Amino acid sequence: MDNKLEQPNNPLHGMTLESILEYLWGVYGWEELGIEINIRCFNHEPSIKSCLKFLRKTPWAREKVEQLYIDTRYQ
Repeated sequence: MDNKLEQPNNPLHGMTLESILEYLWGVYGWEELGIEINIRCFNHEPSIKSCLKFLRKTPWAREKVEQLYIDTRYQ
């Protein structure tokens, strides 16, 4: 069965944190991401790898990134 049909109301279904982060980086860049969500991994020597490590361990920050993705992608 198609993944979109299994959870039609979940815009994050099937999305990896890495793909969400790469999308936001492409839209905003690190500097703007650091302004939108003030977390150290966006403001101090940012990289996809370091941000993924932080976001996987920090639920509140991951929720903010996921919400920014939803707001940006589906506005």
